[in-house]
Amino acid sequence: MADVADQDVGTVYVTPAYLARMEYDARRLRATPHRPHHSILAGRHASRLRGRGLNFEEIRAYVPGDDLRHLDWKASSRVGHALVRSYTEERDRPALFVVDQRISMFYGTRRAMKSVVAAELAALGAWMSFQAGDRAGAVVFDDNHIQSIRAHRSRSRVLAVLGALARSNQALRADDPVRINPGQLDAALRAALHLATHDYLVFIVSDFLGADEQTLQLIRELATHNDVVAALVFDPSARSLPDRGKIVVTEGELQVELDFDRKTVREPLSTMFDQRLQETVELVQRCGVPMLAIDTEQPTLLQVAHMLGHFAWRGR
Repeated sequence: MADVADQDVGTVYVTPAYLARMEYDARRLRATPHRPHHSILAGRHASRLRGRGLNFEEIRAYVPGDDLRHLDWKASSRVGHALVRSYTEERDRPALFVVDQRISMFYGTRRAMKSVVAAELAALGAWMSFQAGDRAGAVVFDDNHIQSIRAHRSRSRVLAVLGALARSNQALRADDPVRINPGQLDAALRAALHLATHDYLVFIVSDFLGADEQTLQLIRELATHNDVVAALVFDPSARSLPDRGKIVVTEGELQVELDFDRKTVREPLSTMFDQRLQETVELVQRCGVPMLAIDTEQPTLLQVAHMLGHFAWRGR
């Protein structure tokens, strides 16, 4: 694994140790907190996430104290005495994190790179799953490779997910000759379909570069038997470019310097970036799954706390 300078950790790159420390942050969040009206999970309608449920276990004789709502009238009439349907609560809710670490994610004009925010978000989710007694797995992908980690309920599996995130993240380089692979998002979703068979929580963290009608179909297939949440990671420059300064944008061997002091450069780029962001948002919303918008400016933990309704949460 490449060496990472201390000043780069959490802004340009992540390390396994950095992501492991997020376990303590995850403890301050609850997966199902009391939800005020301003929480993203609140609303007039029932939640779009299935949540934990009950598994049918057996039909047995009624004993005093059983819930009368569980009486099986048809079975009882056949045998001549009261029978009830016995249920057990689902033991866990496996979570699968599909995390984008392509070269398009290696961009950021504020606090951190999009690739760092995506890794932070997945790490928080993995730790929250572990603390809830659930299984956690991941599909981590860049422009050339896909790492699939089956969900398992153990600390070592969470650490394996964090290690995969860090390795893929630290492989990103501005001077890397790798080309953007828009189709890799669909390939990662196909890998997720092989892992998330039924009743998973699938969390897709990406900038959704290259998303098209095929991407929508894959997400809908995932959502047929699972709960799917899409997290769109974006940089504030997609909404408003700075009024001055210069940045260098690169795609492997090709580098271009953009001078934002020049209005003729700034305004067309601002329009293009904003239009692309809006098109991406509209495309993902058509999937019919909950969508979160996570920016690279605010601390990831605070954004997650905000979305879960933790407005009383106090940072360090």
